Amino acid sequence: MPSSAPAARARPGLWIAGALVLAFLLLFFVLPVARVFHAAFADADGAPTLGHFAAFFSQGLMKEAFLNSLYVAVMSAVWAALIAVPLAYFTVRFEFRGALLIQTLGVLPLIMPPFVGAVALQLIFGRSGTVNLLLDEWFGFTLPIMEGLNGLVFVEAIHYFPFILMNLTVALRNIDGAMEEAAMNLGCRGWRLFARVIFPLAAPGFVAGASLVFVKVFDDLGTPLVMGQTNLLAPQAYLRITQVGLEDPLGYVISVIMIGFSIAAMALSAQALRGRDYSTLQKGGTSLQRRRLAPLGSAAAYGWIGLVLLLTLSPHIGVLLLSFAKVWSFAPLPDAYTLQHYATVFQDSGGMIRNTLVYCGLAALLDVVLGVTIAYLMLRTRLPARQWLDWIATASLAVPGIVLAIGYLRLFKGLMLPGTEVLLTSTWVMIMIAYAVRRLPYALRSCVAALQQVHVSLEEAAENLGATKLATIRRVVVPLMAGGILAGFVTSFITAAVELSATLLLVSADSQAPMSYGIYLYMQSVAGRGPGAALGVLAIGVVALGTWLSHIVVERTGQRLVARPVHDEAPPLRPMAVAASAASAASAASGSGIKA
Repeated sequence: MPSSAPAARARPGLWIAGALVLAFLLLFFVLPVARVFHAAFADADGAPTLGHFAAFFSQGLMKEAFLNSLYVAVMSAVWAALIAVPLAYFTVRFEFRGALLIQTLGVLPLIMPPFVGAVALQLIFGRSGTVNLLLDEWFGFTLPIMEGLNGLVFVEAIHYFPFILMNLTVALRNIDGAMEEAAMNLGCRGWRLFARVIFPLAAPGFVAGASLVFVKVFDDLGTPLVMGQTNLLAPQAYLRITQVGLEDPLGYVISVIMIGFSIAAMALSAQALRGRDYSTLQKGGTSLQRRRLAPLGSAAAYGWIGLVLLLTLSPHIGVLLLSFAKVWSFAPLPDAYTLQHYATVFQDSGGMIRNTLVYCGLAALLDVVLGVTIAYLMLRTRLPARQWLDWIATASLAVPGIVLAIGYLRLFKGLMLPGTEVLLTSTWVMIMIAYAVRRLPYALRSCVAALQQVHVSLEEAAENLGATKLATIRRVVVPLMAGGILAGFVTSFITAAVELSATLLLVSADSQAPMSYGIYLYMQSVAGRGPGAALGVLAIGVVALGTWLSHIVVERTGQRLVARPVHDEAPPLRPMAVAASAASAASAASGSGIKA
């Protein structure tokens, strides 16, 4: 990781900080995952064996789950690309009024839990949903959109396509416009120009986003469970552990396979780009030329973009309608509306809202503390093996939440809290730590990017005036990193708020349940879908409010920093690109060096 200046020799305090970070990563990430691998490759006596894997592939159900997971992940990435690529290209390449609004609306699916969107999409596109009821009434046919695995692909593609959209948009904006002009001067235009010049130059962003979509879909647990599709790897791992028990080896075999494919997806994305040069000569120079569409073309483009946005925002529309619906069955729209679902949620689920704020807030705070520490040790010290801290922290991106939860249950089995008779795995602390470990790569990437924008001469000036290293970090470095730190905090918070995989295994009592767990429980019955949708709307509101508040705070922080004479430092990271940190983390995990 490049630094803005030569790193200084690590002081004793920095050694201690590095040791504490390493101890945390080892205890709550490396060792739990290692226990999962050990259980998958060891027999009852602890001897090495591959028999568990042979048993896995000898069972028809397991082979079917493996192939189904691959199919759903690959097809979801393909359909997500078909949605995201034209949307990114049109909004970057052509002049559109409201292009920023279009791109912002395109990111909104990420703030909704995918399993909540699945219920809404069933009401809209299901066999007896709005679309099919209208098609049957008007034209006499229906479309099996939400049937079987293809319905799962439909839901996952709509939810995760923003990862490709965000990465590809940034990559397209970074292309030197001179390359496009040179190609056009040689007669390359239209589709050929896009396919042979523009898209290949933006390939790093596309590959980073597509690989992340594959990983997220391959590891998803909540959406298949809600849609009744249990013949995939993640649901099978959950069912084996909860129904057979922690001693069942097949649950650990499935976990290892899921980790292996997550890592393989990242590695393949890096290999696909290896040996090719995507750099441009004018960083920050002329970008792709925005062209004005003819009236007919503009109308067609707006119509297509409107249709795509209507499709991708349909889960939000469906959840909002369901949260107010008194009766919604075999009808295009609810027959009657009520506020009773919200009253039920506030009466019965106030603790879930509080738990979500506490768990996600503490997890995000822990993430930014770890992220700032790791970033500083990497970029400002010569601490031996400091790069390993980054690699270990980022590797958690490739570990599914359910696998991490299984590792915790296995590693800390029977361990009591000091001075109590309470099992450690039955406390809310384990839920919070799981959230923090899973979201650490997002905060880390934001903190690294923010520290790279702070010139080391500012620290040297403070120390020359007598400030201690700790005071310099606290009063100079951290304030200048405020934008990136807040972006990392918000990214960790909003993604942890919709975490379900680890939550399902680690929640041991209803009093510990966060909103994601409560939504899942509500959605298990038809009568509970109204309150579940109301709780989902509140979860979306919490996430949206947090993002908006962070934007306001960073804007004010940026104005204060601009008012100070801070040489030529770049402005702090703006958090309306907060979710792009997730894609950056994916790129870093692959080791490809792709800049998202």
